[in-house]
Amino acid sequence: MINRCQWVTNELLAAYHDNEWCRPEHDDKKIFEFLILEGAQAGLSWLTILKRREGYRKAFLDFCPNTVAEFDNHDISELMLNSSIIRNKLKILSAINNAQKFLKIQKEFGSFDNYIWKFTNYIPITNNFKKLSDLPSSNNISSIMSQDLKKHGFTFVGPTICYSFMQAIGMVNDHVTQCFLYKNQS
Repeated sequence: MINRCQWVTNELLAAYHDNEWCRPEHDDKKIFEFLILEGAQAGLSWLTILKRREGYRKAFLDFCPNTVAEFDNHDISELMLNSSIIRNKLKILSAINNAQKFLKIQKEFGSFDNYIWKFTNYIPITNNFKKLSDLPSSNNISSIMSQDLKKHGFTFVGPTICYSFMQAIGMVNDHVTQCFLYKNQS
């Protein structure tokens, strides 16, 4: 029996936990994917988004920020009819807006990776939480990141979304100390 973080309750979550969560990610396309998925998660469970991840990949053309940034009213109308994603117009508009802002950040900083990882001085933060209830929903860094992203025009990037995003791309290692991945990620 593998000892995982307590939030892992099914095979889909186990695959995400074991292969992606809290693993440092530096590929801009993958970072963009998590930025969009975390925004889509607002008010929903991560499992709801994971179940629709393939639908998001198809609908958002494999998360190519250049392409998503060019989505127009026709694309928005099609996305609103697409049952394989969350059909929330504000979240869809946010994904398009954030793609446009993402490209501006890439141009200014050379990559989005260079920009986003500066918030942790380019080093993952390893926490020492013993149980799921110890994990915060946000922290000082996610609050600062949220403010800066908003200053750059991003939407659906509150402190809680930013903290989840930090976990998703491995800026923080929040595997509980009893999890088999805690030491492997430290």
